[in-house]
Amino acid sequence: MKIRRALERGHAEHGWLESYHTFSFADYMDRAHMGFRALRVINEDRVQPGQGFGRHSHRDMEIVSYVLEGALEHKDSMGNGSIIRPGDVQRMSAGTGVFHSEFNASKSELVHFLQIWILPDRAGHAPGYEQKTFSESDRRGKLRVVASPDGRDGSVTIHQDAQMLVTLLARGESAAHVLAPKRGAWVHVARGSIEVDGTKLDAGDAASIEEAKTITLVGAGDAPSEAIVFDLP
Repeated sequence: MKIRRALERGHAEHGWLESYHTFSFADYMDRAHMGFRALRVINEDRVQPGQGFGRHSHRDMEIVSYVLEGALEHKDSMGNGSIIRPGDVQRMSAGTGVFHSEFNASKSELVHFLQIWILPDRAGHAPGYEQKTFSESDRRGKLRVVASPDGRDGSVTIHQDAQMLVTLLARGESAAHVLAPKRGAWVHVARGSIEVDGTKLDAGDAASIEEAKTITLVGAGDAPSEAIVFDLP
């Protein structure tokens, strides 16, 4: 297991946007952190009220948005328009090309969310969009699959043999995930504190795990703590 502490990440401050980059992104370049297996980007973004990312394009990337606080407004060239709130998982497959915009849907409150990019299994997929809601009770005390290649258990579908699982853990509460041979995991703490196989990680911290059979997460914060596990080829 290798630890990636929150303060080791890249940081960008643009006034309307504060962003922390787990992996190299935009002006932040660190060749030791270009991604992990099929996971390419985890950006922790805080966007000021009424501000956001104007219309821009992507291609050949599976983009997942996960809101922690506030509300994020999404519009794209496929005709989709939605508001993403805590508990929602939005997947946009950029495929052969798509334009979209993301704005803070509130004029008074910050929006805090994770922007996640996963490399697809091949180039040239048709663009696609999906959004689903997972309640707190659905995530509490267990690892809930929210993205997978086959849409299992009601998850959103991504074009990659990867899983994204989320959990909410009270102090002392635990959840475990079994890794198949030759697969690796990336654990990202979204808020609170989590012990991963006995190592404490705080909000923004992460760990890469390889050559392990089982990953065990234990809540270590005073309030319910939230973590995301990526099971990757």
